[in-house]
Amino acid sequence: MVRKKIFVCGSLAQGMIHNQKFFKNAQFISHGYAKGTVYRLEVGYPVFVNVGENFIPGEIFEIEMSDILIALLDEFHGYSTLHPEKSLYIRSEIEVITGDSGSEHVSCYALNPAKLPKTAKKIESGNWQEDFEVNPPLTEKLSGREKEYVRKLGQSSGRDIVPIQLDLYRQLMNLGLIVDKGRRLALSKLGQEVLRFLD
Repeated sequence: MVRKKIFVCGSLAQGMIHNQKFFKNAQFISHGYAKGTVYRLEVGYPVFVNVGENFIPGEIFEIEMSDILIALLDEFHGYSTLHPEKSLYIRSEIEVITGDSGSEHVSCYALNPAKLPKTAKKIESGNWQEDFEVNPPLTEKLSGREKEYVRKLGQSSGRDIVPIQLDLYRQLMNLGLIVDKGRRLALSKLGQEVLRFLD
């Protein structure tokens, strides 16, 4: 096992939905800024692209990078060591400017620019935290019943029929989270993305 520093922003930052899942045993080192661009996904969470001129705020953690943790982070980010150029995210070393006018080279997962969804919106200022407060994610707009139904659909196999009430059906269809496949309902692409960000 080796201790590595990693730069994160968005859902992996402190207080965000995925931080404790991966960095529960990590040591927070400092806040920092990485050169690039940040976009808001349709689900409402930001993603960092390692291309651009903005200085994107984030955090540096130091953690024991076991093979299991690396595999989990790679899977979460859709990163393939065999085909990195085709991966959803690219794992690389980047320079991060730290608060004391210094800089560090640390590991980072940045969205592959070729995989940027058409529905993603550029956050012009680069300040994803401010944007997140003004534009809460879709997951925060869902009721408990809606979240539970999205979870149930996400856990069901293709043959399972998950019953639904009419009011839930209308609301989730209006939000574009489910698709009607005739005899059964399934999560849409957006619905699957929402499922990734449910606590």
